[in-house]
Amino acid sequence: MTGRKYRVAIGQISAESNHFVSSPCAIELFHKTGYVLEGDELLGLKNTNTEIAGMLAVLENSGEVDIIPLLAARGISSGPLTEQCYTYLKDRLLVPLKDAGRVDGVILSHHGSMAIVNEDDPEGDIASAVREIVGPTIPIVMTLDLHSNVTRRMVTAVNAILSYEHYPHDDVFETGARGARLLMKTMHREARPVVGHAKLPLLLTAFNASTTLDTPYKRLMTDAKLLEQEPGILSASVLFVGSYIDMADMGCSALVVTDGDAARAVREAKALAKKFWDQRHAFVVEITSVEEAVRVGKKIQGGPVLLLDTSDTTGGGAAGDGVGVVAGLLGAGVTERCLAMVIDPEAAKACHEAGQGSELTLQLGHKIDPTWGAPITLTGRVARLSDGRFKYEGGPWGGKWVTMGPSAILTVGNIQILIMTYPTYDWADEQYRSVGLDPKCAKFVGVKNMMNFRFGYRNIMKGFFVLDLPGPTPPDMRMLTFKRATRPLFPLDEYLGVPDIRISESRLI
Repeated sequence: MTGRKYRVAIGQISAESNHFVSSPCAIELFHKTGYVLEGDELLGLKNTNTEIAGMLAVLENSGEVDIIPLLAARGISSGPLTEQCYTYLKDRLLVPLKDAGRVDGVILSHHGSMAIVNEDDPEGDIASAVREIVGPTIPIVMTLDLHSNVTRRMVTAVNAILSYEHYPHDDVFETGARGARLLMKTMHREARPVVGHAKLPLLLTAFNASTTLDTPYKRLMTDAKLLEQEPGILSASVLFVGSYIDMADMGCSALVVTDGDAARAVREAKALAKKFWDQRHAFVVEITSVEEAVRVGKKIQGGPVLLLDTSDTTGGGAAGDGVGVVAGLLGAGVTERCLAMVIDPEAAKACHEAGQGSELTLQLGHKIDPTWGAPITLTGRVARLSDGRFKYEGGPWGGKWVTMGPSAILTVGNIQILIMTYPTYDWADEQYRSVGLDPKCAKFVGVKNMMNFRFGYRNIMKGFFVLDLPGPTPPDMRMLTFKRATRPLFPLDEYLGVPDIRISESRLI
């Protein structure tokens, strides 16, 4: 381009929703657990591991682009956003775009499984609104988490959709960079991207979907990446849906972006989706009780042995207030050193009021979302107090400082319990280490995460068990009651025939 720079607008509203938790998400949760950065504040993400940082790196380093920063907002997974929260964020993304005048391209970062109290497809709603503002000929690229409920409205409003390719998500920056590179090619008229989307009646957790191990999902992604090496293929993605939303149009899917060939995009997406469907049974997860995990885990030499309470994963929208691991360890009469964690603002406050070194009796857990259990009574010693601040070392939040709020370590026998005020995303073991707890020195460690433990504990864990505990983020979708999801839907239902693969394609400019 000669004579002027491209003007590119960047925006982000990213959150994963869960219809099985009791509390909706207000704007305060974004401020407490993530960020809301308006206008030039967005540029402050440059030195982080976020999608926005990847986008900025490519666009600014090109020397050809003037950035129009709209809004960058990210919050921890939670209940559906309130109408007020969504309207607040949407307005702060769209109004500056309307006021920007000419733009040559737009790049958006979303999770892909966000829900609003009265809107099932906010990402599609935002993309449609952006399209209406910029018109039919301006390229729009969207990046998504690979746990996305991709919809027809998303696909038809944009020119390209790219998702994370790694699980655990250590390619967030690179996903933003890939999206920006494709946008640059499109603005240079070196590519005319068009999306083919194939959606399956398939609802799976991604526990058996690591891309660091030889899993069915890694093999699917290998096929997708081989497809990208063929002429005319710009991107190929295989996506799990965010499993804890309950809406009519949901399912896992495949996305293929071609250079101007819509028919091929649809054909290749459908072929990837069919491979996904054929391997659906391989994603079933084996679960066990805490007591059985302890019994078998004691036979494993050394530690830590991880006790995975995936049903109470704050990264999936759970309150994090479950105490099933603590109760199970106490019931098993463990004599080895153990670590566990729980979100309980009331108990954290009581520990701070009592002071370090004090002994006190608490009602612990299940106060935020009592749907899934009742508090347990514990007597312990306050071993340490903290303001809860820590910095993420990687993943979607890499480089960002966040806070667990006032936090405490309560020692009960051989169990050290990290009691936190606010939920935070589990990437590795940052929460434990921020308060001086070293998982390497424990036999059993409670972890409330379905996948990232494979990254955060990969060099030290001696084994792990997926626990059979109640909660809104279980490892098996059959443990939840879906009311709105279109049936049949595997594994809620067992298909005997050929699945209905829903097809859509994006615009070509």
